Amino acid sequence: MDDGQERVDGGGPAESGGSAGATGRGAPAEGAPGGGIPPQSRSGEPAGDVYDWFRRGAQLLAQGHPAAAEQLLVRAAAAEPHSRSIREALARAQFDAGSYAAALENFRAVALADPSDDYAQFGWGVAAARLGDFETSVEHLALAVAMRPETDHYRSALRQSRATLAARAGAYGPLLPGAPGYLAPPSGTAEAVGGEPDGADGSA
Repeated sequence: MDDGQERVDGGGPAESGGSAGATGRGAPAEGAPGGGIPPQSRSGEPAGDVYDWFRRGAQLLAQGHPAAAEQLLVRAAAAEPHSRSIREALARAQFDAGSYAAALENFRAVALADPSDDYAQFGWGVAAARLGDFETSVEHLALAVAMRPETDHYRSALRQSRATLAARAGAYGPLLPGAPGYLAPPSGTAEAVGGEPDGADGSA
């Protein structure tokens, strides 16, 4: 997800802990040139502490390396399970890496801890859409839009999920194969061989 990057760069690993602002944005972690993971200690863990893992994970995510970021942020989240900043960064890395179910769970955890977090609601909604759960998607995207109505990408995502629900309900006629929300008919049905069963309205 490329929205809300300032939230990752500007947050700390724990809500009561230190501030990320002291490190400066975009500075590579020491000993980790070229966007790689920091060197490991003898225990097999990346060098540094939880804050270092969080900071480096956020930098990798910003540089377009979500899978590498996820590795660091999973460790940080295990060490600081109640940190919303870490969980949100981890959710974004998981989403960008295509792990939508895992991303949804972490966005959900952040949103349940703070229901007024519009970005967590947005993340929950778009992850649900990627998983095909457009009812849940609309619910949480609508919350995000209600909290931040001026945010274009919130409104755009909500329109897309609502349009998919409407299409599934047959408001625009049957969905064509390849359309968002299209559900293939069971094999062996009349529709599967080119016909359409009586009364078919395209609803899923």
